[in-house]
Amino acid sequence: VQLQASGGGLVQAGGSLRLSCAASGLTFNSYAMAWFRQCPGKEREFVASIKQSGGSTSYADSVKGRFTISRDNAKNTVYLQMNSLKPEDPAVYYCAADLVWGSRWPPSMDYWGKGTLVTVSS
Repeated sequence: VQLQASGGGLVQAGGSLRLSCAASGLTFNSYAMAWFRQCPGKEREFVASIKQSGGSTSYADSVKGRFTISRDNAKNTVYLQMNSLKPEDPAVYYCAADLVWGSRWPPSMDYWGKGTLVTVSS
């Protein structure tokens, strides 16, 4: 199984980025997908998740209203549209796959990608 995240980079505060995570080696539409992020010295934290069908989503309070998670099951890809980026958003962003929808707990994820770095300049 491979989860390949991409789309990270440097953006000014208030700007936007779109992350992508392409999955292979698994039955993509059987897995809920999630994004987490981690700053140096901090624990990995939940950002957003989307149900297998794409019909339900969940967000951390810190990103609600600014970030949007979506998926394209035909392309085996999950996206994270990040708008109105703030100085507290920089981190390595990871995508993860979970057979069970609804968990925000990193150890419960079945598969992880390698992460993509997001940097926000003020």
